[in-house]
Amino acid sequence: MDLDKAYEKCHAIIENHSKTFAKAFSYLPGDRKRAVWAVYGFCRYVDDVVDEGDEPERQLAQIKQELIQFERKEYVPERPFWIALHDVREKFDLKFEPFHDMIKGQEMDLGPVEIELEEELLDYSYNVASTVGLMLLPILAPGKYELLKKDAIYLGYAMQLTNILRDIGEDLERGRIYFPKKVYESFGYSKEDLINKQVSEEFIRTWEYIAVKAEEYYASAMETLSYYPLSSRLPVKGAAYLYMNILEAVRNENYDVFRKRAFLNEEEKKRIIAELQ
Repeated sequence: MDLDKAYEKCHAIIENHSKTFAKAFSYLPGDRKRAVWAVYGFCRYVDDVVDEGDEPERQLAQIKQELIQFERKEYVPERPFWIALHDVREKFDLKFEPFHDMIKGQEMDLGPVEIELEEELLDYSYNVASTVGLMLLPILAPGKYELLKKDAIYLGYAMQLTNILRDIGEDLERGRIYFPKKVYESFGYSKEDLINKQVSEEFIRTWEYIAVKAEEYYASAMETLSYYPLSSRLPVKGAAYLYMNILEAVRNENYDVFRKRAFLNEEEKKRIIAELQ
């Protein structure tokens, strides 16, 4: 497979699986935009192995080994994202620790999940989401990794908390409860209420408690936006604001995350991006 075809396959993956990310990062210059596609292709593959793979444990162990080989510049199978990432590595100072940490995060999802404490939720969010921001930092802001690392982690927290708040119903069907038990019990909600899909005042108070945390992380992450190159500021801010508005979409659906999946339509996305320009 040639390089252009590999990039196009990665592009198709981001367009198909995350229209929000695709929209936000479409404003990047060519090389950076294509590099984002490649990183997303890797992340999506790892995520799909866990959620849809026939033998997720074996497949995750295989991709972990492939990552080690790729890092050492040894042979790896001709997957589109490896082909594209080889080119990305030649142009940008990729950090490999976040790639390894992301696989650790996906390992957490191999069996049933039940988060007990808020700190556990943030640890999980780091591994599956903040790591993506850290993978992208050398592409979005070359030479600024250490300066922007903390807020990239915060943005990952914010986005993953948003995902969790939107996908409570879908995750429940997969045997995953990311809503921290100690938090929802402190508001008078119970696991039985959650399993019975009760959208009560207690549920809403729990949901809003976590949503406010997410909004605080979004705000913190935006404090260092001026340190990004001009060409990266709109994509980063756009991704943050598009995701942040998913929380409003859930509120507008009266918090019914068990029966509906809140989303932004294309017109709403265009309006949000236009307001940021």
